[in-house]
Amino acid sequence: MVAGLLFLALAFFAVGQAAATRNGAQGAADAAALAAAQRAREEWGPKVLTALTTSGGLDNIFKDGIVLADARAEAVNFAAQNHADLTGFDPHPGDVGQFMFTVGTTTDYTVGKSVIPGTEQKHGTARATAMIELRCSLPPEAGDGGGGSSPTPTTTPTPTPTSSPTPSPVTITCDGQDMPVDPMPDLEKIFTVKLVD
Repeated sequence: MVAGLLFLALAFFAVGQAAATRNGAQGAADAAALAAAQRAREEWGPKVLTALTTSGGLDNIFKDGIVLADARAEAVNFAAQNHADLTGFDPHPGDVGQFMFTVGTTTDYTVGKSVIPGTEQKHGTARATAMIELRCSLPPEAGDGGGGSSPTPTTTPTPTPTSSPTPSPVTITCDGQDMPVDPMPDLEKIFTVKLVD
């Protein structure tokens, strides 16, 4: 009876080890996905005004190969910091103004030896998806440039009564609030980044 209880205790311990390894993989995946999205936000941020005023502009910046490569490198780095390898990296669009980074990770450590056969070779695996979402547009009075799947409004300068008309300052509307773009608002006000899966 004592032997049976001991085996049961060791089996529960093995299950706990497996859960901890799985949680480690999930933490690494979450960190890697968020890191990729945040890195992309840093690089896309300065280009957002041009994207908003160009037909299909958002599609173009979301397809920037250099940005996506840098985002992947950041994901690899954060997975490694969490003792895992990046085993999958899938950047893909969501709805208009959204872009997703789905990653997969595998722990570089195993569950370890236990009374359950094979656990010493079992690594934790997980997937996570982070979304970067544009929170801004041009004010409605700026007009609509049309064409393309992304919002593509254009600015219309307001002439002044002077002999040398100058365009009015460009603003963007973020979460319902108008903001001047000189200086550019903080990136957190332009894009939001969050885990969605």
